[in-house]
Amino acid sequence: MKIYGLKNCDTCRKALKSLEDAELVDVRATPMPSDVLARAYARFGADLVNRRSTTWRNLGQSERERPELELLADHPSLMKRPLIETADGSLYLGWSKEVEAALA
Repeated sequence: MKIYGLKNCDTCRKALKSLEDAELVDVRATPMPSDVLARAYARFGADLVNRRSTTWRNLGQSERERPELELLADHPSLMKRPLIETADGSLYLGWSKEVEAALA
C-alpha cells in the first residue's frame, strides 16, 4: 500500500501510523507516477485539487485556469492528502473515518 502525500503533513502521518504495511511517498521528493495521477483524477475529479491550500492561494489567476492535471504535476502540494493506493489498485482520498474503516 502506498500513501502519496507530504512527509510533514499531519494527516499523512496519521494514515501512515494507522496503516502498518503502508509506505509514504513524498510527492515533493518523488514525482507521483502519471498513471496513478490520471487514475486518481478520473476517480475524484476536481476534488483532488485542494483549493484551500496556501499553494493555491499563491497561484495567479492565469495559473489557476490551467488544466488541473498539469497543475498537480507542476505543484504536487496542491493535491488533497493523503491519496492512498492499495495493492489491488484501489484509490482513497483523505483520511476520514470512512476511509480508515475501509482500509482497516
